[in-house]
Amino acid sequence: MDVTAPAHRLSAAVSAASRLLPARAGLRLRADAAGLTVAGSDPDLAVRFACPATTHTDGSVAVPAAPFAETLRMLDTDLVRLVVEGSRLALRLDNARFALPLLSSEAGLPTPEPPQVSEVDGAMFASALRIVAGTASKDDPLPLFTGVRVQAADHLTLTASDRYRMAVARLPLRAPGSLDVLVPATLLTEAARQAKGNVGLHAGRGRFGLSWDGGLVGTAVLDAGFLSEDSIPSAAVDTTVTLNADALAAAVRRVGVYAEDRRVLTLEVGGSQVRLASARQDTGEAEETLKADVSGGRTSPSFQARYLLDALQAFTGERVVLSIQPGMRACILRPEEPGEVRLTYYPMPMLAR
Repeated sequence: MDVTAPAHRLSAAVSAASRLLPARAGLRLRADAAGLTVAGSDPDLAVRFACPATTHTDGSVAVPAAPFAETLRMLDTDLVRLVVEGSRLALRLDNARFALPLLSSEAGLPTPEPPQVSEVDGAMFASALRIVAGTASKDDPLPLFTGVRVQAADHLTLTASDRYRMAVARLPLRAPGSLDVLVPATLLTEAARQAKGNVGLHAGRGRFGLSWDGGLVGTAVLDAGFLSEDSIPSAAVDTTVTLNADALAAAVRRVGVYAEDRRVLTLEVGGSQVRLASARQDTGEAEETLKADVSGGRTSPSFQARYLLDALQAFTGERVVLSIQPGMRACILRPEEPGEVRLTYYPMPMLAR
C-alpha cells in the first residue's frame, strides 16, 4: 500500500474511529482508486470513515489505533504519505518518518452493515439526542438504563431514563421506516456528533447503525421493550404552570445553593406565581418568587435541583408548561409552542425533608 492523504482529514477520521473503539483496538486502512478508508471493529462495534487520498498502490493493512491517532494529531504538515515497508507502515513527511507495526490480517476486518430502514436530518437528530441521552444512567451495573430507545415508524422517537427522570423526543423522518432498538447512549451520542448532513438509520439481526456521507457506525443493541413513555402515568394532571424556562432555571440555581446535600427544593404553586424554597442547616435558607400563568389548585412538589435544571436547559429561550400530578407521580414538561422536534421531559418529584 502506498497512499498520500491530507494530514488533517486523515487525523480527523482516525481520531473519530479511535474514540469509538476499545483502547487497544486495531484500525484497518484500505487504499484504492476511491481514496482511503479507515475502519475498525470488535464483536459489538464497527466503524468506518472515508478520507480523500491519492492512491499510488492499492492495498489494505491494520495498525494499532492509539499510536496512529496520537502521531497524526501532532503532525504540523499538509500531506502525509503512508507506505508499507516490510512489517511496518511508515508515515513519511519531508523531514520526518514514523513507523507503526502491522497487525494480523484479521485485525479490524469490517463487519457487514445492517440494511438502511430510514433517514433523518443529522443536525436535528444530534440536537435531540443530546437532550435525551443526558437522562440515561451512567451506572454500568444497570446496562438496560444506559441506552437510548430508538423507534421509527412515521416519525422517529428517542427515549431514555435513569429511573428518576425520562426524556422523549419526536422528530420527522426523511422517509417512513420500521425500527425499535435500545442503543448505548454514550456511543450513540458520539456517533451522532460525528455525523454530517442526512443520517441513515440501519437495523437488522440485533444490530443498529448510523451512516452518512463518509462515515458509518454500527453496534450491537440491548433489549428495548421495557423503556416506554407509556409506562409513566400522565392522566392525573391537576395543576399546570406556564412560565419562562430561563427565568425558572436561574431561580433554581440560586435557591438550590441553600438546599441540603440531596439539593432538593420545593415549588409552591398558587395564585399566579411559583415560589421556590430550600433550606440548609449550615448555610441558611432561600426563597424566590416568579410570576406565572397557573391553572388548577395549589400544590408544592419537590425536585432535585440538578434534575430540574437538566430538564429546563432543554427548553432554553422558550416558555415551558409544567403539568403537575398529585402525589409522587412524574411532572411533565413541554414547550408552550412545540417546534419541529417535539420534546417531553418527565422529572420525578422527591420527598422533601
